[in-house]
Amino acid sequence: MNTAELNSFIVILIYGSLVLLSLLKLANPLKVNRKANFWFGIFLFLWSTFWLDEVLFLITGSIVEFHSLFLVRCIQFFTPIVFYLSVLFYTNPSFTFKARDFKFLLLPAAFVLCLILVKSGYEKPFEYFSIILILIQALFYTALSYITIRKHQKKIQQFSSNTEGINLNWLEYIILVLLIVNIIYVIYNLFYDPKSLNFFINAVFLSVIYCVGYYSLKQKEIYPLEEKQRQELISIDEDSDPEEVKRKLISDEELLKIKALLEGIMELQQPYLDSELNLIKLAEMLSVSTHHLSYVINTGFGKNFFQYVNEYRVDYAKKLLKESNSKLSILGIAYESGFNSKTSFNTTFKKVTGQTPSEFRK
Repeated sequence: MNTAELNSFIVILIYGSLVLLSLLKLANPLKVNRKANFWFGIFLFLWSTFWLDEVLFLITGSIVEFHSLFLVRCIQFFTPIVFYLSVLFYTNPSFTFKARDFKFLLLPAAFVLCLILVKSGYEKPFEYFSIILILIQALFYTALSYITIRKHQKKIQQFSSNTEGINLNWLEYIILVLLIVNIIYVIYNLFYDPKSLNFFINAVFLSVIYCVGYYSLKQKEIYPLEEKQRQELISIDEDSDPEEVKRKLISDEELLKIKALLEGIMELQQPYLDSELNLIKLAEMLSVSTHHLSYVINTGFGKNFFQYVNEYRVDYAKKLLKESNSKLSILGIAYESGFNSKTSFNTTFKKVTGQTPSEFRK
């Protein structure tokens, strides 16, 4: 099998994998992150159309100018927007469209106008404008998606003690890989023969698609399913904004009272040993609202929920590591201390102590 045949095989795999994955996300058999998975499924289907002309060529043996079709080009232009909408719903499942969100249609409207003018005979300037708009749209929504994920990773530390599985790291890495691949592709198009890179680019895209499939199907529900709890946590995210934290939610006396009660429960009942501990569970143990507990941890201890709980876990792990007769492995100690993986244990332990668990034990 020569390179051209192998490239054709990869193209078929790319298209088939994207369509299959799109259907799986739309069907959503696990019933998690419903809105996010719907938009992500649409994104995957739109993404697959970029290889459809190559697939049709392999089937029919004749060149099909699929990408030149007016309607197809318009639909494909929405791909970065749809990807951003999926990220938006992953990070905020209660997001609802408002009148101001019509701004999403400004660039597509300009793109459609350019295509109409090209069809009307004004090909030279407006064909270039349409390409520029494609680049602007892709870069803008890629950057916006990346920023949204980074903000999300900080937000979830306000209510979750174990962020692995809900931090959307996989989406962040995929955005970076696709950005690098596209930069390489543009450089090759400008200075070299782009056909020589087709096999490499398609092989990378296929690897990325399999990673997308693996991690997207593994993605857990990020926020609680119960609407009231979900709204509470999302509103706490808003309250955690630096400008908002300055507001006094409770009196200093009440803050000290809850702070003392919290320290007592953490010492006596050790709720931090529960790997699924979150702000809602801890607030129920103290019989206080999630807003008040979050405020006490942020203001009274100068930490977010994630830092506060995991420092207790690290202290507990240190005791286990110091025990000379302990037969527990590092992974066993991680689980005993409330961590849900060796990776998160090593990362958090080193951040708190400056050493890895193995170094500390020695």
